[in-house]
Formats: sequence, C-alpha cells, structure tokens
Amino acid sequence: MTKATSRKARAGKHLSQAAKIGMAPGSLIHVGERKTDQPAITLIEYGDGELVEHHFANLAEAHAYRPRLPTLWLNVHGLHEPEVMAEIGRRFQLHPLVLEDILHTNQRPKVDDYGDYLYVVARFFENEDGLGGIDSDQVSLILGRNFVLTFQERPSGRLDPVRERLRQERGQIRRLGADYLAYSILDAIIDRYFTVLERIGERTEELEDEMLAQPRPAALQALHVLKRETLTLRRAVWPLREVINNLTRTDERFFRPETRPYLRDVYDHTVHAIESLEANRDVIAGMLDIYLSSVSNRVNQEVRVLTVIALTFMPATLISGIFGMNFKIMPLLDAPSGFIYAISMMMTVAVTLGIVFWRRRWLE
Repeated sequence: MTKATSRKARAGKHLSQAAKIGMAPGSLIHVGERKTDQPAITLIEYGDGELVEHHFANLAEAHAYRPRLPTLWLNVHGLHEPEVMAEIGRRFQLHPLVLEDILHTNQRPKVDDYGDYLYVVARFFENEDGLGGIDSDQVSLILGRNFVLTFQERPSGRLDPVRERLRQERGQIRRLGADYLAYSILDAIIDRYFTVLERIGERTEELEDEMLAQPRPAALQALHVLKRETLTLRRAVWPLREVINNLTRTDERFFRPETRPYLRDVYDHTVHAIESLEANRDVIAGMLDIYLSSVSNRVNQEVRVLTVIALTFMPATLISGIFGMNFKIMPLLDAPSGFIYAISMMMTVAVTLGIVFWRRRWLE
C-alpha cells in the first residue's frame, strides 16, 4: 500500500469536527478515528458473593437482557455506531449531551455532574510497539449509584486487571460497590501514565548521551518528537488532576467515605505523574542547548585543525614565494646548496610552530 493510499484509508475512517457544523446539540455523530470494525458490548453484574459476565453479539440481545445483581459494569469497545449509544442512553437515562461527548473522541479530561450520575472523560496512553512513540485513546466513564459505564475506542486489554480482580474477588472491589469500581478504573488509567513516562525518560537519556557523543540532525528530529509527545501528555495529565481533585470533593451521592481515601491516593499518583512529566520536559528543553553547544564545539575543533594546518604551511609558502621572485641578485639563489637551505628553513619553521601548538594544547 502506497503512502497516498494509506492516507486515504485513514481519512475514510476519521471524521473531523467539521462534520458537526450546523447540527443540533446532542446529535449523535461520531467524531474521531474508527478503530474497530464492530462495537463489542460486555456486561459484568456482581454482588458480594456472585458475579455474572455477558458478551452481547448484537444490540437486540443487549436490549432484551434484564440484570438481576445489584452492581453493573457495562463496557463498550467501538464508538462509531450511534444506534448503540442511543440504546444505552435510553436504558440508563443519559443526557443527550453526554452521548454526544462520548462519540466525540477528542475531548479534554473533565468531570460533569448530571445529578443522578457523574460523567468523567480521561485518556489512555500506550507506547507504540517498535515505533518509539505514544498512542492515545479516549475513555469515558459514567458513575451512577449502582452502575459504571465505560466507553473505549477499541479493545486494548488495559482494564483486564480490574476485570480479573472482580472475577477472582481479590481485595474489596466487590464489597465496596460501584464507586470503588470507578476508582479502580481511574487508578488503572493513571498507572498507565507511569509506564509511558518511564519509556519517555529512557528515550530522553539515550538521546542526551547521543547528543553529547556525536550530535546529528536525526537526533534533533527525535528531540522534536519527544517534545510533541510530552506536550500531548501534559494536555491530558494536567486537566486530569483537576478531575480527580473534583471527585474527592463530591458529596456522598457517588463516593462513600470509605472510598475517598483511595481517591486521594489516585490524586497523589496524578501529582507524581505531573512532576515526572515536568522533569522530563525540563531535560528535553535543555537538550536543545546541549545539541547547539555540541555542534558549536565540533565546529570550533574543526576550525582549529584547519587553522593549525594553514599556519604550519604559511611560512613555507612565504619562503617559496620569496625565492620565486624575479631578481637577478638574491642571497643563496645561485648557491649550490640553496635548495637545501630553503627546505631546511621551511621544515624548521614548521617544527617550531608544531611545538608551539602542542605546548598550547592546540593539537589535542
């Protein structure tokens, strides 16, 4: 597949914000890249001692099912079919603006209180395999009194650890209900940031060593890639800190007192991630000065070598120029040993200059 064909294929799977111009508020239009062929709907319902998991093959199966356990977790992979969103919105009485925001996958992290439920937007980040970059997906979370809804752009396995804890009944996740489940999902999102930041830190150290050893234009290009990645992370992490901070201050409709300490712990992790990100940004910003200094130092060394060579041969050029003048009478011009004398003078001056340059450490 050619690059032009690849670009056309991506454009066919991506709808921009321009598609919504002129539409009424709450219109269900998918904005973003289509990352799955078909939406996948999974429902986990559980109580203190029981868990049931369902995978719905189509919308009709989901429409006909009636849950019986007290706590529900509905997860959707793939956001490009508005009919699925409309049915979920009808079942859980979601506001049309919430459904619109879910389908708009370029949202900034935020939290909105709709009275009966909270709507939270965050972003998952992942290191791209073999490419050295990062990839991100939007994840929307809705927390009600006895249910959690999550909407992801594609299956990624990033929430599998939370599912395993539910299946194996590890910890307090079943006992503490929907609010603790929402905390666990947010904690999984924040933990992924540390993995990405660790990889960015490793790449930054490798690039810094390369710039100090032998700066090349490719290193400068890699530096700009790192700057863009850290800027993308910063746009996601800083608003997310305010989201978690707002969640810790909500009333007891959504997060009970026994869950709030866990939320504060997630807030601390978010602050830690921001500090790590800012440290990497400072190092990356200073690496441009390292690159320019290394390039300038290498140019100075090359100029010094050329200067030493030019100064070494300049006296020989002067002597040969003097003996090449068209005068009838000149010292040593007609002497049998004149050539030997001229070469000796040239070599003596060259050796003397070499000793002077060596003592001044110009030849190191």
